[in-house]
Amino acid sequence: MYKILLLLDYASEFERNILRGLVKYSSEHGPWLFYRLPPSFRAIYGDEGIIRYAREWKADAVIGRWDNDELDIRKELDIPVVYQNYHHRRLDCSNLTGDYRSAGYMAAQFFLQKGYRNFAYMGIEGVVWSCERRDAFREYVSSRGGKFFCFEYAQKDDPGLRESLRSWLEMLPKPVALFCCDDENALYVSETCKMGDLHIPDDISVLGVDNDELICSISDPPISSVELNVKAGGYALGRLIHEMIDGNFNGARDVVISPVRIVTRQSTEKYDISDPYIKKVVQRIDNDYAQPLTVGTLLADIPMSRRNLEVKFRQAVGTSIWQYLLGCRCRHLAELLITTDRQLIDLAAEAGFNDYTNIARVFRKIFGCSPKEYRNKNHIFAQCED
Repeated sequence: MYKILLLLDYASEFERNILRGLVKYSSEHGPWLFYRLPPSFRAIYGDEGIIRYAREWKADAVIGRWDNDELDIRKELDIPVVYQNYHHRRLDCSNLTGDYRSAGYMAAQFFLQKGYRNFAYMGIEGVVWSCERRDAFREYVSSRGGKFFCFEYAQKDDPGLRESLRSWLEMLPKPVALFCCDDENALYVSETCKMGDLHIPDDISVLGVDNDELICSISDPPISSVELNVKAGGYALGRLIHEMIDGNFNGARDVVISPVRIVTRQSTEKYDISDPYIKKVVQRIDNDYAQPLTVGTLLADIPMSRRNLEVKFRQAVGTSIWQYLLGCRCRHLAELLITTDRQLIDLAAEAGFNDYTNIARVFRKIFGCSPKEYRNKNHIFAQCED
């Protein structure tokens, strides 16, 4: 029986989902024995105490956060270690990490399609997952002509943080699309807005990361969030640890957790589109994309010429009407692919595609892979559901 020492925090849904995937793998290939050292252990005994405990317990592998670059836990214990990166990725070993930039791009595309021109980011200084989400978000919106604003902090227990954040939020041009590094910080923004005369989503549209349903739902209004394939990451982490313990893999390979979709709630219901007719068209597509829509049907209730509608739509949303419609259909198809086991042809019809032959090409242009590849990549996400 393998003995795995965990240096993970159970406080967030992210860590709990990592463990769900890890436990699922161990139940299929184990049994394994897990032991989690609470954060208080490090506070009391230090990093040396953790190493001493791992030796005494005779751990076969260690998974978790280790910020002490001067004390190499791998060399001290001579067992497999996978690091949960926080401040930085380690270049010479395996990391439990994420495609953080893709989450930033996804957030930027989401807000741009709602017509926003003012964008903001709230994150944590010197933390790799926050910094890379920030950089990708800023790069994408700036390349589309958006104005970008940023607020970062070093310590959450700073007594002046709440007031500094409130002042910054009030200073932002309105309406503004605010992307937060995770759901916990999005909730902090929501609470801060309540303390001032700031309204979500009318003044500030808020999007988090992790889709922690408890955190998102206790906010008023509930928070939209980027969902990650965390359980799949936990499962892949189990596979990597298994290979390392058995001696089948001795190098460095990262377990990369990717964004899957944006789960929308009331915090992002606002559109920043000044033209009421264009706003009406966007809302119509968002609601009826699975129907056989055409530019002609969209024009039925809009007093514009076809050319005028197409020009103004592109100016407001940054893409053509047809591309926007295809994007809505592809995102729905992507969600169905990972949450059901039904055949692609049936899912495509439900998402609004009537030309089955072109689906793979259209889907690849948006997601960078075919529908089949997308499902295979994220299939554990669905299998790990409770």
